[in-house]
Amino acid sequence: MSRTAVGWGNGILGVIIFSGSLPATRVAVGGFSPLFLTSARALIAASLGAALLLALRQRRPVAGEVGPLVVVAIGVVAGFPLLSALALQHITSAHSTVFVGLLPLTTAVFGVLRGAERPKAAFWVFSVLGGTTVAGFALAQGGGSLTGDLMMVAAIIACGLGYAEGAKLSRRLGGWQVISWALLISLPIMAVIALLTAPDTWAGITLPEWTGLAYVSVFSMLVGFLFWYRGLALGGIASVGQLQLLQPFFSLALAAVLLGETIAWTMVLASLVVIGCVAGARRFA
Repeated sequence: MSRTAVGWGNGILGVIIFSGSLPATRVAVGGFSPLFLTSARALIAASLGAALLLALRQRRPVAGEVGPLVVVAIGVVAGFPLLSALALQHITSAHSTVFVGLLPLTTAVFGVLRGAERPKAAFWVFSVLGGTTVAGFALAQGGGSLTGDLMMVAAIIACGLGYAEGAKLSRRLGGWQVISWALLISLPIMAVIALLTAPDTWAGITLPEWTGLAYVSVFSMLVGFLFWYRGLALGGIASVGQLQLLQPFFSLALAAVLLGETIAWTMVLASLVVIGCVAGARRFA
């Protein structure tokens, strides 16, 4: 199997795992504040990452790798989780998927700026078309607000930067090692925030809210990145990043299976257009 095929395989697994992140966050913020949720998920994931690094005796980052790790931590450990949690206090989980559809474009832009990638002009045409398709579909669902929308835009920018920087660094350090070290770098600050923002009482927190915290801590914050960063490093940031266009539709499919929600024909049509855009972007990346 080619390096590119392995990259795309890892990328799609990462997207499937990430597809549950926003719904799980939406549930979790019902019992936890956005600051505590962000810090707690980082603490839990950092503990698991540290255990992996220690058990597998991974080398420590050299001086030139610390700066990029800080950027990763700002983007995907703190920035996206916090900003999306704040946004989901104002908008629905379904509505927030519009912005996830724009993530491949921001990742590709940062891949060009930070990763020295140079996709062909046709790549940008397919990227914009795919992002526009997802945006039009999600906006038609309603459930937005200016405050929530602006926070999601900021979240996507932070996430795109973290994805691109992490993918660039993972070529030297390794995919799961990047997110694990980024989590450890953020650990002291996140520990303080968690202590300061912990709930006054734990009695009223429901099982679904605990489950949401567990999912975003273990899967969204660590396991998903094991596949995602490896996929970006092997298949190319701009190319594999286009798989993120499929995430909103995976999220809605999960909602249909787990919550019994109806899938409209517009979702099927939009999915086909997006899949075509992903295929086109892959060809010209």
